[in-house]
Amino acid sequence: MFHYTVDVQAGMEKTIQRLEESLKKEGFGVLWRFSVTEKLQEKGMDFSTPMVILEVCNPQEAARVLNENVLVGYFLPCKLVVYQENGTTKIGMPKPTMLVGMVNEPAIKEIAADIEKRLIACIDRCR
Repeated sequence: MFHYTVDVQAGMEKTIQRLEESLKKEGFGVLWRFSVTEKLQEKGMDFSTPMVILEVCNPQEAARVLNENVLVGYFLPCKLVVYQENGTTKIGMPKPTMLVGMVNEPAIKEIAADIEKRLIACIDRCR
């Protein structure tokens, strides 16, 4: 699977609040919070699925991976998505290990695995 997605018990706003708190514990900050739903509706599109994308970054980890290979910047920042499907709130993300799988560098794969483990822990604390 290219992604990690879980169901959570809380609604969208509470889930986003919990996720932001959980991310802080791992040294990640939210760079950008984007409501896909609001933007598409603003543009006249028929899209009613509640969906928010959080772009997150841990500056130390970003510097570490970029010092290995600057092209990995194409995968940054990490994206976490909170959305509702059939009345259930979900949190998901593309797995960093899958993204950097295209880069054949063991050091980068190792860093991505660590970041993935930490982001999964952040998500799981919101369940």
